[in-house]
Amino acid sequence: MVIVTALTHIGRYFLMLARLFTGMEKLRVYWMAWMREIISMGIGSLLIVLIISLFVGMVSTIQTAYQLLTAFIPKSAIGSVVSATAILEFASTVTSLVLAGKIGSNIASELGTMRVSEQIDALDVMGINSMSYLVLPKILAALVCFPILTIVAAFLMHVGGIVAGDALGLVTPAQFAVGARSNFTDFQFTFMLIKAVSYGFIIASISSYYGYHVRGGALEVGVASTNAVVYSCITVLFADYLLAQLLL
Repeated sequence: MVIVTALTHIGRYFLMLARLFTGMEKLRVYWMAWMREIISMGIGSLLIVLIISLFVGMVSTIQTAYQLLTAFIPKSAIGSVVSATAILEFASTVTSLVLAGKIGSNIASELGTMRVSEQIDALDVMGINSMSYLVLPKILAALVCFPILTIVAAFLMHVGGIVAGDALGLVTPAQFAVGARSNFTDFQFTFMLIKAVSYGFIIASISSYYGYHVRGGALEVGVASTNAVVYSCITVLFADYLLAQLLL
């Protein structure tokens, strides 16, 4: 029974993705909706990304120094480890898991509320492809916002690491910079962006699926929001493993 339910959800999810590009409205309509979603997702998430990224960078530096700071290992190794970890993993994955709770739940609750209040049914009656009109701008906005927020997160993690290392006397900014540059490659940055785009699509599409297909009332909207966050996070972690296996 569980397998049948899972396959049903997977099938409906891919049918939703196929419907996004059928019966589309004028591009001007999507442009305006896309801009609204970018402002909501991007600017609305900057503060939480700033706070989390700074503290992740600080904690990473302290813990790395605790493990590596010996007479046989140069202090620049702290910057190398913290920088590589931030770019390859923390900036994209940790940020996306946090955004799954914020952006994913917002998407699911917004679409779920529209469904139970029959706003989506009204759009369908008017001959508008409600799925394309409501879901596509959210997914496209996520494809833009997640890479930008990930870049911001990576930068702030480096800043947090430098500040913590200097304040506690663990590593100077110059030593941190030397270590960060020593093992950096262009592909690390490319890999980070690939993960960010993938996670943005996963979170926006799964959250839209659960919100759009709500049936019932306010209680079901809450359940849909919870499911959207849970399954988005699980899929992000699975994608993290898969991308690392394929690309690294």
